[in-house]
Amino acid sequence: MQGDIDGVFVGGPEGFAYPALWENKCLGSKSWRDLEKNKLAVSKPVYAAQVAIYQAYLELHENPAIFTAVNADTMDIYAELVPFDALSDTHLPDVDGLYIGGGFPEACAIELEANSALRAEIRQAIADGLPAYAECGGLMYLSRSITYEGRSYDMVGAIPGDVVMHAKPVGRGYVHLKEDEAHPWPRPSITVNTIKAHEFHYSSLENLPPGMKYAYHVERGCGITGKQDGLIINNLLASYTHLRTIGSCYWATRFVAFVRRQMKQRTIETTLLNERAL
Repeated sequence: MQGDIDGVFVGGPEGFAYPALWENKCLGSKSWRDLEKNKLAVSKPVYAAQVAIYQAYLELHENPAIFTAVNADTMDIYAELVPFDALSDTHLPDVDGLYIGGGFPEACAIELEANSALRAEIRQAIADGLPAYAECGGLMYLSRSITYEGRSYDMVGAIPGDVVMHAKPVGRGYVHLKEDEAHPWPRPSITVNTIKAHEFHYSSLENLPPGMKYAYHVERGCGITGKQDGLIINNLLASYTHLRTIGSCYWATRFVAFVRRQMKQRTIETTLLNERAL
């Protein structure tokens, strides 16, 4: 998912909280009417996720975003206040793949720990082979626990390791990665010798059992072990590195292709099981 925000309101009429993210779309009449009827989260879940990601990355999550949509046929305008609420969902939606981006889970560790139902569903889904990709804060959330300011908080537990927060950055700056053969995603048509990305984390992932598989060898930077990054568990790839879609590093395209490949494989396996049952 990529794009640019349309703006940030820093002041205005009473009744709104500022600063507030502003996101605007132009829709055809049918799509616009569906949005008006069902609201953003149901009618346009991709847009809703986009707004939430922008709010998180720009630290505008404390105030509701202002989402507007213009009807391209009538020029009518739809407006909705969209609160940032990534902590209260108790069930994982029916999805074919899961992406958990970066952030600061230690800052809301109490709320994340309290949502045990969602943690359990994500843990089981990854154990069952759901394709998933997690970067930095996403990796931390999928770990067994986060220790922050003298207290330990239970997390998802899909990764058999514990995150420990430190006073100073553990990894900060540009990262150079070399992809290993174990990388689970489909190979790009153009081979990239060095993947250039970045990392910024005050945490380390500790107590991992020996023999874990990794997708990357770290030529510059820290990653998970100082020499490796991109932990592979079932169909999960989790790393401290933040990948960027530049220099032929089309990570989003490759992840979607991986999700589709796993969907196709599950369909074949289901068909074979049904045929054997006849």
